Amino acid sequence: MKKGILYLIPSVLAEGTAEQVISPQIKEVVRHTKYYAVENLRTARRYISSLKLGIPIEELQMQVLDKKSKPDQMAALLSPLLEGHDLGIISEAGCPGIADPGALAAAFAHSKAIKTVPLTGPSSMFLALMASGFNGQSFAFHGYIPIDKKMRIDAIKKLENESASHYRTQIFMETPFRNNHLFEDLKNTLHPSTKLCIAKNITGKDEFIVTKTVAEWKKTALDLHKIPTVFLLYAL
Repeated sequence: MKKGILYLIPSVLAEGTAEQVISPQIKEVVRHTKYYAVENLRTARRYISSLKLGIPIEELQMQVLDKKSKPDQMAALLSPLLEGHDLGIISEAGCPGIADPGALAAAFAHSKAIKTVPLTGPSSMFLALMASGFNGQSFAFHGYIPIDKKMRIDAIKKLENESASHYRTQIFMETPFRNNHLFEDLKNTLHPSTKLCIAKNITGKDEFIVTKTVAEWKKTALDLHKIPTVFLLYAL
């Protein structure tokens, strides 16, 4: 039996931006896809509705693929692919498979010789890197910084040392309601000459992407509470 295609479908980073950031290619794939594995059911349904394709949302077959999902669950979760149906992966925001459980689906697809197609769309990590002015030849994305304050400060020092040693841009984030705590720790821990880029609400109407030295950030009032934010540092 012919197998389906696994589509990695980017979603919006900011509400109300589908018209600006979602390509015709994505809309065409969504228009013809009935099966999905999504990080959040409510978010995925709202996103597809926002594309205004006239799709009856209640007819779509959606299952949850989130951080709790395990590799041994992929066969059941992605069974439509083995039955010849195309299936889309949709993250809560941004591109599936980048700091996201969608990578489990892609790994399963490759193990079964299923065609895997990544679609172009907004990625907060790459958009922030593009705008930061930092080294785009050597960079590392570290996901979420530790919650514990001592471990967080140790991690910040390690990232700065690695950046200085390898001329490497360091990219990381925090749960939005802890952004201000991380921002304070960055200002109090990093060397004054280290450059720090703050990229918040990327693609949104109030998008803010600014690079300054830590010394300059110490003189800047900035509230990041509950706002999706990507942090980048570059130590010279």
